[in-house]
Amino acid sequence: MILLQTYNGTTAWQQLVTKDKVEMIKEYNRTLAVDYARKWALSYNPRFFNFNGNGGDCTNFVSQCLLAGGGKMNFDKYYGWFYIDINNRSPSWASVNFLRRFLLDKKLTGPIANIKSLNRLQIGDIIQLRQNVLGFNHSLIISKIENNEIYVCAHSIDALDRPLSSYKYEEAVGLHIIGIHI
Repeated sequence: MILLQTYNGTTAWQQLVTKDKVEMIKEYNRTLAVDYARKWALSYNPRFFNFNGNGGDCTNFVSQCLLAGGGKMNFDKYYGWFYIDINNRSPSWASVNFLRRFLLDKKLTGPIANIKSLNRLQIGDIIQLRQNVLGFNHSLIISKIENNEIYVCAHSIDALDRPLSSYKYEEAVGLHIIGIHI
C-alpha cells in the first residue's frame, strides 16, 4: 500500500494505492467541523431532529459536525451514514456504536477514522466514552487542546469547550478522522 498526497487548487487529496485499486480520500476540514460545533453546542440546528429524550443527541450532533467538516453522506440503508429526516436516516447517524463501526470501516464512502490514544488526537477528532458497564454511550468532538488539556463540544448534556477531565467515565476511545473517503 502506498499513500500519495496531491493538491488540486486548495483541496488536499490523498490517494490510497493498493494492488487492486486506487482510493481517493478528501481532506477533512477540522476548522469547519469545530466552527459548527461551537456554533451549535448550546443550541440545536432546526434542520435536524433533537434526539434528547430518545437516547440522547450526542452522536447526532457529532455527525452534524463531521458533515460540516466535509463529510460525504453514504446512503446505504444498512451500512451507510446519512440523515434526510427523522424517519429516513442510517443507524450510524445517531448511535454511538454504529457511528464508530462506520468510521472505522475504510471501505465505505464517507468520513473515515483510526483509533488513536487521546494524547495523539487533534481538534475535530471524536471521543467516545463508556460511562457505565453497559458500553459506550457518549460521543464528543474535540474543540481545542491547550496545555495538554482536551476540550470538547457535545449535546445531550450540552457543552461548549468543556474540559474532558471534567467527565466521569470508565473508558474513552479516540477516533482520529483521517479524511473523507469518496
